[in-house]
Amino acid sequence: MHVAVNTRFLLPGDHLEGIGRFTYETLLRLVAQHPEVTFHFLFDRAYDPRYLLGPNVVPHVLQPPARHPLLFVAWFEGAVARWLARHRPSVFLSPDGFTTLNTSVPRVTVMHDLAFEHFPLDVGLLQRKYYHFFMPRFARASAQLVAVSEATKADIVQTYGITPDKISVAYNAPADLFQPQSPERQREIRRQFSHGQPYFLFVGALQPRKNLGNLLRAFDAFKTAGGADVAAAQLLIVGRKAWKAGPILTAYQQMRHQTAVHFTGRVADAELAGLYAAARATVYVPYFEGFGIPIVEAQASGCPVLTSNVSSMPEVAGAGGALLVDPRSVDSIAAGLARLWNEAALRQALVAQGHENLRRFSWAQSAGVLWQAISKAMVKNEE
Repeated sequence: MHVAVNTRFLLPGDHLEGIGRFTYETLLRLVAQHPEVTFHFLFDRAYDPRYLLGPNVVPHVLQPPARHPLLFVAWFEGAVARWLARHRPSVFLSPDGFTTLNTSVPRVTVMHDLAFEHFPLDVGLLQRKYYHFFMPRFARASAQLVAVSEATKADIVQTYGITPDKISVAYNAPADLFQPQSPERQREIRRQFSHGQPYFLFVGALQPRKNLGNLLRAFDAFKTAGGADVAAAQLLIVGRKAWKAGPILTAYQQMRHQTAVHFTGRVADAELAGLYAAARATVYVPYFEGFGIPIVEAQASGCPVLTSNVSSMPEVAGAGGALLVDPRSVDSIAAGLARLWNEAALRQALVAQGHENLRRFSWAQSAGVLWQAISKAMVKNEE
């Protein structure tokens, strides 16, 4: 049996972001769990050998690199379609939400969110046009869909009219390195990143949906209202500058307490694990999210979480697993920061409940969901 996989998000570097992490972790288990299957990994550029996850993986580099809407079309509808026509695998698995329309090979497509449908101005014009044309067609053309949360599944059903029984749910999960750290390690992290001071932590790419403008305004309000009691509080922003970050930087430039905010850029996974564990709390307040992996990474690290009360985030955080706030309200976020700063009992309760919540998430289980979807796609194709 041969399964082709779109692996263009397995990029070289020390830190994989959301879709890349989902791709890596689920494929690592799938390849190991099914040695009888030959997995053909389709890359769009030179690949890192560490992503050849087993002896049953065969890599292929298909040009051109697909990092622009016009190149998406060239890669998926051209290079990938031609490869599928030539090799005829049993299934084409695509973990990044895109697939090809130009094939009769049964497709399994993982959809992480439909944010662009609800907030179209958050993405560029060409990307928006690509999404609006292709994504509903990808959903309908795929034999099976996999969503990363029940919220995303419900959104696909409502927005695209897909029948629910065609969609499975495979959650993200925290990597094993995210776990509580020793007091000595926590002090070392604080010395390195926050001048030894306690800090709130945000993890994610700098882009509109992450709502960093409101978080910065809320942190400024929290610092101003708290006076001397919160003088030590810092805010660490960990992540790369992505797209449309201008309003975020404007909000930063307008802050009264600018010097308490530190933009670290992207950090290595080992440092990220330490940053979660040493934080006073993780503050993650997007206004829309397909899953929100920083929530479970923080919970695994023994860190209290403040997150949004909308979209998938309450589902992912679990009952009592995070302090929920309105991401559209600066006052609500600021009040949440104040509670997490001042209430040790609340922080302890969130850590305990967050630890319990983690029982719901397993990469092995999510890989099993993908395999079931692959199996269903093959059966449907044989009918």
